[in-house]
Amino acid sequence: MPKVDALRRFLLPCFNSTPTSPAPPAPLTISTKKRLSTSLRDDLDDSKQEKKFEEDQEDSYPTTPISTTNTTSSASGSAISLSAPPRSSKTMVIGTIFGQRRGGHVWFCVQHDRLNTKPSLLLELSIPTTTLIQEMRCGLVRIALESSDSELNRCPLHSIPMWTLFCNGRKIGFAVRRRATQQTRIMLKTMQSMTVGAGVIPSGLVSGTESEEVLYMRANYECIIGGADSESFHLINPDEGPGQEFSIFLLRSK
Repeated sequence: MPKVDALRRFLLPCFNSTPTSPAPPAPLTISTKKRLSTSLRDDLDDSKQEKKFEEDQEDSYPTTPISTTNTTSSASGSAISLSAPPRSSKTMVIGTIFGQRRGGHVWFCVQHDRLNTKPSLLLELSIPTTTLIQEMRCGLVRIALESSDSELNRCPLHSIPMWTLFCNGRKIGFAVRRRATQQTRIMLKTMQSMTVGAGVIPSGLVSGTESEEVLYMRANYECIIGGADSESFHLINPDEGPGQEFSIFLLRSK
């Protein structure tokens, strides 16, 4: 009994005491922190995805620079188109070199149509016929006609009245633009049926040349127009003919 009484005295206070209020819930520090951490992690993931998307977009564009050959920007920001340099054009013409056998000068005649006796260009060169024949024996003749008159910069190239003449690099004299005379037209008419060939026109056949025979060389030339200030004529050798290189250059310097 003493033991039972002792137990009763020990346990009764526990049953009879007023119940205490439950302890307040612990602050949701951990869950809140966890939620914040999850939000930050999502933001970081979104930023990484956006950065990766931007890098992928940059990789999808070409890395080569854009050509600005035809356009450029001015100080005001407007685009200015740059004109392309003129391209050279090539045409086929008939060229005739002729001159009196002795004591005469060389002439160069250009025709676009062999039936038209009015040449598109007729030049009298101060080089003697015999000198040109000697130069042609070497197989290479390059005649350069240069004009440096500033007053003739705007006129057509074929309208320049006088040129400085160089033959194979040596200054020889001058070249003068001429109009076709009646004798020149008669001579061209005698060669209408000929496109390529060389020979002699007997004296007396052409009026005004009774005392001298006229040597001529007629062939196709490639006319190359490099621009308003340059033009050249290059002899085209026939397949069975010898390899004669003959060229005439018209150059205007500004």
